[in-house]
Amino acid sequence: MAELGQSEIRAMTQACVAAGGLNMAQGVCDTPVPPIVLKGAAEAMVQGRNSYSRFDGLPELRQALAVKLDRDNGIRADPETDITVSAGATGAFHSACMALLNPGDEVIVFQPYYQYHISALLAVEARPVIVPTTGPDWTFDAEAVERAVTPSTRAILVNSPGNPSGKVFSSEELELVARIATEHDLFVFTDEIYEYFVYDGRRHVSMASLRGMADRTITIGGYSKTFSITGWRIGYSVAASRWAQAIGAMNDLLYVCAPTPLQAGVAAGIQELSDAFYRELAKEYQHKRDRFCAALAGAGLPPSVPQGAYYVLADAIRLPGRTGKDRAMHVLKHAGIAGVPGEAFFAGLDGSRYIRFSYAKTDADLEEACRRIAGLP
Repeated sequence: MAELGQSEIRAMTQACVAAGGLNMAQGVCDTPVPPIVLKGAAEAMVQGRNSYSRFDGLPELRQALAVKLDRDNGIRADPETDITVSAGATGAFHSACMALLNPGDEVIVFQPYYQYHISALLAVEARPVIVPTTGPDWTFDAEAVERAVTPSTRAILVNSPGNPSGKVFSSEELELVARIATEHDLFVFTDEIYEYFVYDGRRHVSMASLRGMADRTITIGGYSKTFSITGWRIGYSVAASRWAQAIGAMNDLLYVCAPTPLQAGVAAGIQELSDAFYRELAKEYQHKRDRFCAALAGAGLPPSVPQGAYYVLADAIRLPGRTGKDRAMHVLKHAGIAGVPGEAFFAGLDGSRYIRFSYAKTDADLEEACRRIAGLP
């Protein structure tokens, strides 16, 4: 527990509240919830669907996910045996780690990484092994991944589109990871929560869709971001039935089930929203990205322009201070904007030059953020 202190994301959110600032630290997603999702949840409540669901989720949600996975991800999943609905993507990942990892198992993680991934691994006494990537496109060296494999290695973690980097793994990069995983008989955990936030004509590719990878890939997803329902905590994992059985048992132990009427709302959204919704979502967020990245560049904080997700790492080395926290607090004090110090996403000192911002804001708030950042001393 000594290694599992409060995350910098939460800490900066609290500092933002205290300062009365604009919170761009936490990816809370301030944009509106699709009405069909709200209606589906409300109707489920009125109809009395307020008790436990099955431990792995409502049948209509698992069925909707199976259809979506086949259509959008190229993943064939049996809704009765392969899908586990959980308390958000974080809950799904934690259940998978507890089910499939033993103390001392090593998991290869690409840097910059999502802090909660590291915390989940530490919580089950697994050992993260960091492989750095190189900005601004956050490319990695396949030989570095190979060198990171030891007899204790159990899995590789892929987050695409990535938080905080916005990196979208190409098909070629995924094939490299798949080859290494196959040669060394490893799991691949994939966090694909931002799968619909991809820009500049890129396409999200799921690891489990690659030949031979379905049996060793644990796909983590959810609708917190896509439907702007981060507080509903509806995520899922997909795995071969023998792994899903263990994950489901752990999910039952930790959470019993995800909130039943909220599952119904998500199911309604998946079933009813057309492809146009997802295309418009990517278009809208690409516009937000371009607007905010231009403001950062104009303020002398060069951004690593994200390929997906809705976060951006800004190079804040010009700001006063020795650490990323110093620089993030400078931004909060002088511009009233909260970001996350880069050290939260890097091992060692490499992250001290960066601040991560979330641009999942309303247009009015984003415009205000751009105005404030332009005046940052």
